Amino acid sequence: MEKPLEKHGRVDVVDVLRGLAVMGIILLHSIEHFNFYSYPDTAGRSVWLAFSDKAIWDGLFFLLGGKAYAVFALLFGFSFFIQYDNQRLRGRDFRLRFCWRLILLFLIGNLNASFFTGEVLVLYSLVGFILPLVCRLKDKTIFWLACILLIQPLPLYYTVRACFDPSFVVPALPTGSFWNATSEAQAHGTFWQTLRVNLWEGQLFSLAWAWDNGRVFQTAALFLFGYLAGRKGLFLKENLKIWNKVLCGALVAFFPLYGLGNMLPAFVENPSLRTPLLLIITSLSKFSFMLLLVAAVISAFYRTNLHNLLSQIIPYGKMSLTNYITQSIVGSMLFYNWGFGLHCHLGITASFLVGIVLFFLQYFFCRWWLKHHTHGPMEYLWKRATWLK
Repeated sequence: MEKPLEKHGRVDVVDVLRGLAVMGIILLHSIEHFNFYSYPDTAGRSVWLAFSDKAIWDGLFFLLGGKAYAVFALLFGFSFFIQYDNQRLRGRDFRLRFCWRLILLFLIGNLNASFFTGEVLVLYSLVGFILPLVCRLKDKTIFWLACILLIQPLPLYYTVRACFDPSFVVPALPTGSFWNATSEAQAHGTFWQTLRVNLWEGQLFSLAWAWDNGRVFQTAALFLFGYLAGRKGLFLKENLKIWNKVLCGALVAFFPLYGLGNMLPAFVENPSLRTPLLLIITSLSKFSFMLLLVAAVISAFYRTNLHNLLSQIIPYGKMSLTNYITQSIVGSMLFYNWGFGLHCHLGITASFLVGIVLFFLQYFFCRWWLKHHTHGPMEYLWKRATWLK
């Protein structure tokens, strides 16, 4: 009898990483009031509360800002590898089916965007088409393409041009009217007014912001690195030594990049040179720190007594799509005018505590749900719709 081909199963540490990333995203979105930067009057508040607000804001953004999202993007590329290679083992070509899956993700992302303007699923659905285009290339080709995208080729061009042309002005997409429209709807709009504005002006602002801030190139690079990590089996225990090297390299790279990013504004006066150059440096800095976090979690999961503790978040990571969308719905309801309007009552510290409560509510729901089902609600719908005949 012919031996059946084995398929790639779930990798627990990937669900841990995915769960931690979504948890970090929820905490960041909570203190941002879900892209609605409106807070109560701080006059007369205690010194301790002011200290707490600043410590939480600066600490969370240093630890997670631009990194939690990056982990999420890295694992998106890894998930594509698992799906693509499992179908390859069955003799099927998954590329067109994945394109259909991206179209579905675009629809899911727009559902999410109608509640929260800062969501990333629509961006993923658009940038994700790079994966079926390059998935049959050699490892080295994909690696160097990812590196080129990571160093932000368009801002790099702007930097070089500004060096030789003092009159050059970095182009930026006009987003002021979009931002003003979404802020007005969040502050005063009804439920339907807010959804309409979020879905149009809010999405245009979000995509324009992603373009101007290098997220498009960085997301594509992370997708490719995640795909390569799947090809090489880097998330498996037998490749732990590679992550030890990554950890050391990320430590060496991060601190000079972070320091240079903080120093640069004081030494480069020309904004057309400073802006793209700072974008490149901060992008690489956050990428280095993201690798540091990923390597640290993988090492802790496979080598330390934290394995059992980290394993507790696996159910949360398995339902990351459900958690990501429901936090947008709940966050919009909590802070926007159409809901409870808590933006003018909760400061940063209180909003951080709200984020923790929201995380634990989702966490315990995930544990209960997965005792009775194999997939989260949104994960199940996305999977079933993917394989519609």
